[in-house]
Amino acid sequence: MPEPDIELLQRLYQRFNARDLPAILKVLHPDVMWANGMDGGHVRGHEGVRDYWTRQWTMIDPRVEPARFTALADGATEVEVHQTVRDLNGNIVSDKTVRHVFRIDDGLVTRFDIG
Repeated sequence: MPEPDIELLQRLYQRFNARDLPAILKVLHPDVMWANGMDGGHVRGHEGVRDYWTRQWTMIDPRVEPARFTALADGATEVEVHQTVRDLNGNIVSDKTVRHVFRIDDGLVTRFDIG
């Protein structure tokens, strides 16, 4: 797996935890397909991701820490992530390991799925 892809994903997780949406959007393809972990399905493009996360952050406080990166046979990158979700009062709602799958083309994330 290319080191630049790992670095890109590490920055993406750091910026997500910092709620730095402009920095995140810079590494997403304009027509990205992004898994909607709250409602199912996917959102599309920068507007879809912006709307999804803006809404999500008004309801919950998720934090994600990547633990392992694995190159998949189809060219995607799987990331094992420790995910902690708190309500807005700081109470833990969920604390578990999840699997994220990314497709990266020309230095931009083109697709994100939850495994």
